[in-house]
Amino acid sequence: MSLKTIIRLQKLQLDEKRRVLADLHTLADRLRAEIEKIKQEIVQEQETVREDFSVSFTYSNFAQAAMERGRKLGESLGQVEMQINIATDEMAEAFQELKRYELAEEERLKRERDKQKRKEAAMLDETALVGFRRRQAEEEAAG
Repeated sequence: MSLKTIIRLQKLQLDEKRRVLADLHTLADRLRAEIEKIKQEIVQEQETVREDFSVSFTYSNFAQAAMERGRKLGESLGQVEMQINIATDEMAEAFQELKRYELAEEERLKRERDKQKRKEAAMLDETALVGFRRRQAEEEAAG
């Protein structure tokens, strides 16, 4: 398999890892928003209880359920954040591997260019040498 093919595959893998990481960040943001929403609902219910004491009998059940949902969302957020850390590390590794292949390809191309330059220089030297010998031969023949 050529380096160009390997580089193309590495780029695809890196793009996929970036997509996964972006999806995880989106999920974490949604979970944070849900947690914040629950906190706001609790505050609103507390204000309602302060304004209307008759609602206080249901507040306890509401608060308990809301805090349980918040706890579960917090656990989910913790798990997603661990996955984000893992995905970030995997993406960094994929990026480093891609760079290694790209550097190897650059070095291979540089060696090819240098080899071509040496060939061209040798051909020019040979052409100049043939021309010099021809002129010398012509000068000897004339002189």
